Parts: sequence; C-alpha cells; structure tokens
Amino acid sequence: MTTDRVNPPELSPPSGFSHAVVAAGERIVFLAGQTALGTDGKIVGESLPDQFRRALANLLAALTAAGGTASDLARVTVYVTDVAAYRERAAELGSIWRELAGRDYPAMAVVGIVRLWDEQALVELDGFAVLDG
Repeated sequence: MTTDRVNPPELSPPSGFSHAVVAAGERIVFLAGQTALGTDGKIVGESLPDQFRRALANLLAALTAAGGTASDLARVTVYVTDVAAYRERAAELGSIWRELAGRDYPAMAVVGIVRLWDEQALVELDGFAVLDG
C-alpha cells in the first residue's frame, strides 16, 4: 500500500493524527470496534491508559490477522466515555500509540459517548486499513 499523509499548512498542525490520508492499495480491511477485552471476554485494566493500550493492541491484532500492519491504517475513530479524561491523558495515550503503532498516523477522530457495550469499557477504537494485494 502507498499512503500520503496530507497536513495542509492552512490547518492547525496535527498532533497524533493526520488531517487526511490518501491510500492506494488493492484490499480494504474494515476493523470492528475493539475495547479492552481480554481473551476471556472481560475488560482488562481499570484506567483509561490501560484500556487504551489493550484496545489498540486488539485492533492491531485484528489488522495483523487480516494481513496488515499499523502503517496500513488509513482511518481510526476513538470512542471515549470521558473526553476530558482523554484530553488530560493525551500525552500518555500518544506515547502508547507510538509504542504500539508507530508514527505513521492515520486520519483520526475522538468522539465522546455516553457508554459502550461493556459498562466497564472506557474506550473503543475502530477503523479501516488499505493493503496491497
């Protein structure tokens, strides 16, 4: 896959995301929302950073199983039950992202929601990736 991350100078400089991603490839992988579920089907971690780490790892595991890598991500949406807490921990969450997914940031959005399917879940990530062949 080839990607071109587009961050026009007339927009605010992005931090931890790209304003647009132009992706060319042959396969699109749609990734279901992933929370911090462990293999036993229970939420792992009590803090937002702990749950974010597990949710991102789960998203990347699904992508890897489909033949992709973190750099193939074109779009990710983060759903969070407490936007203020997300903003307060943004530097730590960004560090977790870079550790697990690198610095090839997809187009992203953070959306505040009332609750997730699992009441203990604080964050969910979904997205799509574009892969070659």
